[in-house]
Amino acid sequence: MPRRLKATVVAALCITVAGAGLAGCDSDSMDNWDPLAPATRKAEAAPISGPQKIEVAGRSVNVSCSGDVAEGEPVVVLLHGAGDGLDKLAALQKTLGEKNRVCSYDRLGSGASDQPEGPQSFSSTGKILTGVLDRVAGDNPVVLAGHSLGGLIAARYAPAHQDRVKGLVLMDATPPTMVEDITKTIPKSATGPAAELLAQNVAIFRGENPEKLVITDGKVRSAGDIPVEVIKHGQPYLAAVPTYGPRLEQAWTAGQRKWLAVSGSSKLSTAEKSGHYIYVDQPDVAVQAIRRVASQAAGER
Repeated sequence: MPRRLKATVVAALCITVAGAGLAGCDSDSMDNWDPLAPATRKAEAAPISGPQKIEVAGRSVNVSCSGDVAEGEPVVVLLHGAGDGLDKLAALQKTLGEKNRVCSYDRLGSGASDQPEGPQSFSSTGKILTGVLDRVAGDNPVVLAGHSLGGLIAARYAPAHQDRVKGLVLMDATPPTMVEDITKTIPKSATGPAAELLAQNVAIFRGENPEKLVITDGKVRSAGDIPVEVIKHGQPYLAAVPTYGPRLEQAWTAGQRKWLAVSGSSKLSTAEKSGHYIYVDQPDVAVQAIRRVASQAAGER
């Protein structure tokens, strides 16, 4: 497999990293998303414009915001994939900022934010997200738009924060059963590039990644009837994995369908000309989906 293509496949599969701690890691703990929201959310500081460091739970978190808050409109918050940062989302944020208030942030271990002090869990990652939302959105409703790992985080976070999260856009989001999908699709007896890919992913699932996140599979919980758009890639790049590629593509597609259960008002579409990075390959698809969901979220208030 060509090195560049292999790197893309590894990034896509490994972007699933977002799990519970190294010890006591199970599916129940994965779903425990910081259920106790802060009593006061109002952001007393001046609105953020451009990149800025803020303090969340004693850690420095790099955030960036564009556009103005319109009355009744939600704040759009972008969540990057594993191995990326808010800089990867800069072009998307700039375009969205022409009509929407939009922010992004580097998770701990990514971009210009602090390194995590130790292994991260869904709960600790959720608390950082809550702190970011407190600062950039205050009491305003939020639409989360996540790519790959960011989509997984957004979809896991929303059900426990329905008072705040009023819409989701999941761009080729990591499936909720990714660990099982890849370990069942690529057997331990595999050799060559497929075996290497499996080993790399298993290591990442265990927390060997910059964010120190560990992933376990979990059920999809409902966030009510908020508007949700799930967008999957149309260019089957996973099919390039020797022997097991077509089955990986099938599992990924099935995983996108599973995310529809996150809301009673969700829909699945395909970015026909896009690989994994939908917002890069077909930015208009991402922009239009995010604006649709933001508009629907505003109309339901």
